[in-house]
Amino acid sequence: EGLVASGAERGELTLWDGTGSPVGQLQLPEADDVTSVVFSPRCPTKLYTSHGETISLLDVRSLKEPAERFHVNEEEINCLSVNETDSFLAAADDSGAVKVIDLEKKKVSRSLRHSNICSSVVFRPQRPQSLVSCGLDMQVILWNLQKARPLWTTNLQQCESEEDMPQPAGQFFNPPLAHSLSVASCGNIFGCGAQDGKVRIFRVTGVKFERELQFQGHGLGVSQVLFLPGAYWLLTGGNDGKVLLWDVSGDIGKQQKSPAKSLQRRKAQAPAAARKDGKLNKVASNDQAGVLPKLSIEHGEKVNWISCAEIKGSKKVLVADQSSSISVYPLPEP
Repeated sequence: EGLVASGAERGELTLWDGTGSPVGQLQLPEADDVTSVVFSPRCPTKLYTSHGETISLLDVRSLKEPAERFHVNEEEINCLSVNETDSFLAAADDSGAVKVIDLEKKKVSRSLRHSNICSSVVFRPQRPQSLVSCGLDMQVILWNLQKARPLWTTNLQQCESEEDMPQPAGQFFNPPLAHSLSVASCGNIFGCGAQDGKVRIFRVTGVKFERELQFQGHGLGVSQVLFLPGAYWLLTGGNDGKVLLWDVSGDIGKQQKSPAKSLQRRKAQAPAAARKDGKLNKVASNDQAGVLPKLSIEHGEKVNWISCAEIKGSKKVLVADQSSSISVYPLPEP
């Protein structure tokens, strides 16, 4: 409906129109920082927002007291996601928990868990019962709402040590803590941004996922990743103040024709001492060599959140940072 929602410190929530003018403002109770805002995919007047340990449902036509409030998380919420049928809401928090709320019954239907802060959770498009989460335990986990246990888990640090060239000593101080996830419109490809500055692209096949691609363009941690609708174009925002646009459509699926696809199989067959031979290293390092950003925005401030919107007929990227302003940049058409 042409509206942009943003949240800030001390419970501030603002609605903006396409000209950048505020059309509604609200001070949420308790004045906890607003950490996530998400519109209902089915009903664009419904806005879910997390502040502190609370989730509030707001009506954007009349920004007043929350229509509903859920207090099911024990610690500060970092990320909200609503599935495309508007039947479940997932909230990831600092305790490592992902609370999944059945919006019809208005109660928690599942409690999923990481062993450290859960930084991001996202439902998969076209699969309303399936979601992916990641956290500071360096785990990326695939869940199905019918099961309480993970379907598949990948530890990013183990991934690195087993598949890539030995890391320099600095890697110890910059582990791949996972910060952000985004799933492409197809529902099977998702990206993960991590503290080591790398972006990893995974493909879901059935009840598991495998790494398709890995590349690096940020000098510091990747705080945000966002697939644009309908395309394999990925926006990334970093602690280095950069926003980069990547086109990974040409690289997704390439590994099916290359030796890298059989990396898992070879690794399982090879004795531990042979796992870091030159051939495996070459495959892993070539993996990221050809992926270059299509667009680089020198935003200058640490990126907290990125979003994409069509404003006045053209695509824009919106960037929220440590300041009280939201920046808007033009995007090329895919």
